[in-house]
Amino acid sequence: MERPKNRFLEQLAKGLGIQLDKEEILREYASHIDEILMESDCQDEETVFDLIVSRLGSPEEIAQVWREEFSVTPSNMKWVFIFLNVLFFGGGSLLTLAHNIFQWEWLSVLWNHLTSIPTLIAFLYMFFWALLGYEIGKGFGHNGRVLLRKTFLLSLVPNLLLMVLTVFQIIPHSWFAPLLTKTFIIACIIFTIILYPVSWIGYRWGRKASI
Repeated sequence: MERPKNRFLEQLAKGLGIQLDKEEILREYASHIDEILMESDCQDEETVFDLIVSRLGSPEEIAQVWREEFSVTPSNMKWVFIFLNVLFFGGGSLLTLAHNIFQWEWLSVLWNHLTSIPTLIAFLYMFFWALLGYEIGKGFGHNGRVLLRKTFLLSLVPNLLLMVLTVFQIIPHSWFAPLLTKTFIIACIIFTIILYPVSWIGYRWGRKASI
């Protein structure tokens, strides 16, 4: 049943026109069509073609979606995630500063509670990066790869800045007690290294969801 598949892909290729990721888009839809063909026992080519269209949409509709997607300006989404990351670090920095300057009981209780669950906070932060990748993948598809890379690099600046300030003791280590242990520092480095793979997995997942 290659004819319905080829017919669908030819129409889709024509509708896509000249796109940077045209071949990759076609490969992805080809894999989806292969899955549909494996599930179907029908031998009538027209029926099979109609089945593909009913599952994926017509080539014209798909091409229109991709044309609109490639025309979207990604700037706003990039700065939203950068702002959220800065907000995360800014909030944490203000909390740390306030805890070490003011002797407020409620603040000490909050600080002690947060420092008792560093692993949970780290995984929540990783979820944030996975969500970043997912939203970029879902919203921009193949066109989101460059956006993901730029957003990641810009968002990583506060992370690296805090790491440098802490390592060179510009920020006193005592401020982060009882967190700042050798194990915790190593864990932070490992988490930082795997942030991009996590966001990339989220991006791939989101891109599939956009199809």
